[in-house]
Amino acid sequence: MLYGLYVNFLDNRSHCTKFHGEFSNFINILASVIQGSVIGPASYAIHAGDLRPIADGNDMVKYADDTYLVVPEVNSASCEGELKHIDQWATDNNLRLNQAKTVEIVFYAQGRHRAEEELPPSLPGIQRVSSIKVLGLTISNNLSMAGHVSALLDTCARILYGLRVL
Repeated sequence: MLYGLYVNFLDNRSHCTKFHGEFSNFINILASVIQGSVIGPASYAIHAGDLRPIADGNDMVKYADDTYLVVPEVNSASCEGELKHIDQWATDNNLRLNQAKTVEIVFYAQGRHRAEEELPPSLPGIQRVSSIKVLGLTISNNLSMAGHVSALLDTCARILYGLRVL
């Protein structure tokens, strides 16, 4: 029964947009995962069940519609191949790798800041960042949570100031 509901949900779907009282034309939805829908995260989990890294030692962490590829330093040469594999998997599953949201971060132990020339080359077309937000937590490339704690304290200070002004 659940399978039938799922197929019915995805079958013959279309979308239009309303803006300032005007409606766009209806366009068929061909994607197998409909973002923003209640069933979207579960649908992605089902579809991403066969998405695995190609190199031994690499790992993938998936949550809702996000996927994190974890590559240890010894496998840094596999990054470009892994990214191409993910992109091909997405294409094969009627999905699209969002290049605008795809970033690279190189983690290192605190106190061991490495010179730029010691780092593996960044991936073509992918921005290398010094911090990343994962499930609401901001983690820096030296695994420090200081930026996250600072942002939380800043938010709390603004809220308290707002309450005091009222």
